[in-house]
Amino acid sequence: MRETKLETIPQEFTIEVANRVKRLPPYLFGRLNQLKYEKRSQGIDIIDLGMGNPNDPTPPPIIEKLCEAVHDPKNHRYSVSAIGIPHLRREIAYFYQREWGVELDPIKEVVSTIGSKEGISHLCLALLEDGDMTLVPNPAFPVHLYGPELAGAEVTTIPLRDEEGLLEDITRTIETVHPRPKVLILNFPHNPTGRTVELGFFEEVVDLAKRYNVIIVHDLAYGCLGFDNYKPPSFLQAKGAKDVGVEFNTFSKSFNMPGWRLGFCVGNHKIIEALAKIKGYYDYGIFPPVQVAGIIALRDCRKYIEQQARIYQQRRDILCDGLKRIGWEVEKPRAAMFVWAPIKEKYRSMGSVEFSYKLLNEARVSVSPGVAFGEDGEGFVRFALVENDLRLKQAVRQIHKALDK
Repeated sequence: MRETKLETIPQEFTIEVANRVKRLPPYLFGRLNQLKYEKRSQGIDIIDLGMGNPNDPTPPPIIEKLCEAVHDPKNHRYSVSAIGIPHLRREIAYFYQREWGVELDPIKEVVSTIGSKEGISHLCLALLEDGDMTLVPNPAFPVHLYGPELAGAEVTTIPLRDEEGLLEDITRTIETVHPRPKVLILNFPHNPTGRTVELGFFEEVVDLAKRYNVIIVHDLAYGCLGFDNYKPPSFLQAKGAKDVGVEFNTFSKSFNMPGWRLGFCVGNHKIIEALAKIKGYYDYGIFPPVQVAGIIALRDCRKYIEQQARIYQQRRDILCDGLKRIGWEVEKPRAAMFVWAPIKEKYRSMGSVEFSYKLLNEARVSVSPGVAFGEDGEGFVRFALVENDLRLKQAVRQIHKALDK
């Protein structure tokens, strides 16, 4: 046996994680979730308005189809395609034609994803390299900021303003930043702010993309959740949009299927092809019964989408009206499932994280700190409309009691 000098053996084995992991900030939602868990384990009732996790049931026809498909042994194998079974992709194309009048080739212009979050992350790997630049309005859903960074790209943020102001900032940044942005990530209706745009905004974006050769990635996760007769437009409705970009969508919010992890990406065939290639190396696709159930959702559950939008609109009114009664000025969003609220002046110096802890500890209401969505989110908190009417009214009472004492 070969002799080993003990003094040459390291005293402690070390593991060095990648720099891309080191650069990630602490995941604030994880810390809040841990605190919620600790309180609930102590028997404390927490009204959770923090995570955008729908609490309403998935429509019965979708569940019934899943159960039927699960009993078929053929569906227990790997999916026949990592990019989605053909019938699902065809139904996605039909859905876009019905909802937004957008024509899609289900073979070349549609790919299913394991939710939009996974799809955006993998698309960043397909489009971006070290040193590439991505442009993102701030605040933003975290994957829009950190998906590009995990792919090795740099991220430049601009303040989320009104349509005209945002277009001006996008143009000025594209013209002045070096290297010139390769990708622009947009999200309307917006998470976390609930901000919306009209179709004319996307038409201007397409013109900018063509002028400066910038790829557009749009996240339409809340495209079916419009209020007060507002219909959120699809980016692909803009003339020439498929020449410059793609759009993500998801079953999570419209059909109350967050845990099912089913989404899709549609648009430019070269970008779709690149995403499909990446997915072919990373996963085997979605559990086939989930895909089959997704077909029923798109084909037969339009009335449930409309019903869900009405539920969120009523919850929005209850929460916003209640907050205004206790002296909290908030703006009613026209879409999505969130209320973006500026922290009351008296508590603004605390910062959004400490203020969120205060509401959790003293009001027993969980909200998301605005800074978790980027530095421009500081000074705000996000309420998710995921509790029923009575719980929302209770939340307002408990917040009022905590902040008034």
